[in-house]
Amino acid sequence: MGILAGFMLPHPPLIIPEIGRGEEQKIHSTTLSCQQAGREIAALRPDTIVLLSPHQTMYADYFHISPGRSARGDFGQFGAKQVCLEVSYDTEFVTYLGGVAGSHHLHAGTLGEREKKLDHGTMVPLYFVNQYYTEYRLVRVGLSGFPLTAHYRLGQCIREVSEILGRKTVIIASGDLSHRLKEDGPYGYRKEGPEYDARIMDVMGRGAFGELLEFPESFCETAGECGHRSFTILAGAFDGTRPEVRRLSYEGPFGVGYGVCTYHARKTEESPSREENRNFLEQFEAREKERLRARQEKEDPYVKLARHTIETYLRTGKRPSVPEGLPEELYSRRAGAFVSLKEDGKLRGCIGTIQAVQNSLAEEIIRNAVSACSEDPRFPPVEPWEAGRLTISVDVLGDTERISSPGELDVERYGVIVTKGSRRGLLLPNLEGVDTVEQQIAIAKQKAGIPEQETVELERFEVVRHY
Repeated sequence: MGILAGFMLPHPPLIIPEIGRGEEQKIHSTTLSCQQAGREIAALRPDTIVLLSPHQTMYADYFHISPGRSARGDFGQFGAKQVCLEVSYDTEFVTYLGGVAGSHHLHAGTLGEREKKLDHGTMVPLYFVNQYYTEYRLVRVGLSGFPLTAHYRLGQCIREVSEILGRKTVIIASGDLSHRLKEDGPYGYRKEGPEYDARIMDVMGRGAFGELLEFPESFCETAGECGHRSFTILAGAFDGTRPEVRRLSYEGPFGVGYGVCTYHARKTEESPSREENRNFLEQFEAREKERLRARQEKEDPYVKLARHTIETYLRTGKRPSVPEGLPEELYSRRAGAFVSLKEDGKLRGCIGTIQAVQNSLAEEIIRNAVSACSEDPRFPPVEPWEAGRLTISVDVLGDTERISSPGELDVERYGVIVTKGSRRGLLLPNLEGVDTVEQQIAIAKQKAGIPEQETVELERFEVVRHY
């Protein structure tokens, strides 16, 4: 047994007739495709459906799997309380999935449930499944703030558990595409919206799952998608295999993209066929390893010092002393500095000081490198196995100067400091995804806990960024 099939399904509540009240006719192709998916699932008669929902409980550093024996939900928040669903959970599968994920260095489990009721990202796909088949148990999995590679690995874990338990398993990747397709849509228009939808439907329509890992986080965020991580988990479950792929439909009349694709496992007499050239995560990580190796060879002394500090701290638990042989400025200059860490293109930690608090710039970098890998409250501490995957940069701050208006800022040249009373927030310049001064100030306010509408004092500074 194992993964029988996977389905990429959207979750617009208005596709339910009691909610759409005629508007669902504008996405009639999507309705027909979801019905087709329901019939295909019924024909497979799975023991377990693993449903991946962007609207399930989500944490930055944890994959939440719904606990308990059962759950129910209804569409009351969309004006159709009479439409309800109830499911039984596959508790054995849930327990095994948490354990297998942990063995693969993934934090996943049933802790921290915020809402027991089924979310609409779960209910809309199951609405179509239940029209044809109800003899399944559910595993409901949320997404996380982890990199795309971690989501792909979770998909591999789902397949492993289905094979261990001998479950006939179907995966449903619930997710809408871009929410920014039209000016009069619910989230407005960004050119990245239609670009994302065209690209994702091409990738998913070809089953070219490795390409999912190459979508930049900033591009996905600007496009306003909600399903990319669901699709990536689905892809991981088919790693090393070549499923039969069908693209059923794509529509976006309301300013949100809805795509439907199906993936059926090809089987030999004994087991799913395996193809070495479709081990996409291995290939991606090999390319990343080579890229990081080449980058590390070119790191300047500032970044080498930060990397040496992090590797030493992760190995020994102690902060290293200042080494010999560094550029003179690192010994003689005092300045604020930020150490930023990324993993798989996603921020993994960033801690710094606006002004010098140590006796030398070298000590400033050492102190902040340790903090970035172990004390950033937004992320769990970096683990030793992650050290080689980190991309590191060091920003050395120049003097700050008070300015009178946002017009004196430039997002590429200047960082900004916002101050309101005792609250102070900083944002570095030239950051991916920060394109305007308004964005820059808003993010700095958010970091300081200052309401967006509050007026603030502004300061600017330049940095020297070391790679």
